[in-house]
Amino acid sequence: MNGTVQPKARRVLALPLGALALALAAPAWTQDKSSAEGIAEYRKMLEDGNPADLFEAKGELLWKTRRGPKNATLEACDLGKGPGVVKGAFVELPRWFADAGKVMDLEGRLVWCMATLQGLDAAAIAKTPFDRGEMANVTALATYVSTASRGMRFALPQSHAQERVMYELGKRAFFFRGGTHDFACATCHSEDGKRIRLQDLPNLTKNPGDGVGFAAWPAYRVSAGQMWSMQFRLNDCYRQQRFPYPLFTSDVTTALGVYMGVNAEGAESIVPSIKR
Repeated sequence: MNGTVQPKARRVLALPLGALALALAAPAWTQDKSSAEGIAEYRKMLEDGNPADLFEAKGELLWKTRRGPKNATLEACDLGKGPGVVKGAFVELPRWFADAGKVMDLEGRLVWCMATLQGLDAAAIAKTPFDRGEMANVTALATYVSTASRGMRFALPQSHAQERVMYELGKRAFFFRGGTHDFACATCHSEDGKRIRLQDLPNLTKNPGDGVGFAAWPAYRVSAGQMWSMQFRLNDCYRQQRFPYPLFTSDVTTALGVYMGVNAEGAESIVPSIKR
């Protein structure tokens, strides 16, 4: 008997945590529930232990710690609401910054502050893989800053001419088709009711709803065991389109952020969320 029971036990224990949670939840599903509702329940089960909390804590520590050649904190960094103000900044980004002379998203602005206030090398950070070194620190900082606006609604400014230019650039980039598969962002995200495998694909040409699309990143990816910022997410979209990776905080990724963010006006931020 032991020879038949023990191997089964080992197979159960070897299941990944997420798969085990999903399996345990399965009996609660009914035929009336959609796949999307099942995935939503799975995410809800994991929310209480969202590892994003650890990244938020790391980001707060980095924000307040003296670092770099200038031995300074980031507490004087102006994210659009005034020096050091974090709450409410995320839901108004990307936006125009007069001191930098350009439209910046959250990560671009953070790297700019790390360079100007702390003396860190922005070019070197941009070349670092997302989950390594200072780039990982940028992700943690973005998690900290964005979490401070959780529950607030997106209202990206469009008063400056360059903000409007970036919106139009982002729109063109969103619908641009290319690569070996002739894909565009719009291939997956310009119609209602689309999905890939069991994943619903939000329509990002309009407000897809609270906590969906732009309003859900940064997020912790359970399948990858990583915290993904919006820049990281966009890079992965380019990978799936078989496009070359864009440069970190490039004009095109920032413009896509403007396009999606403006379209998401009024949506509630649920950052940091948790994804499959």
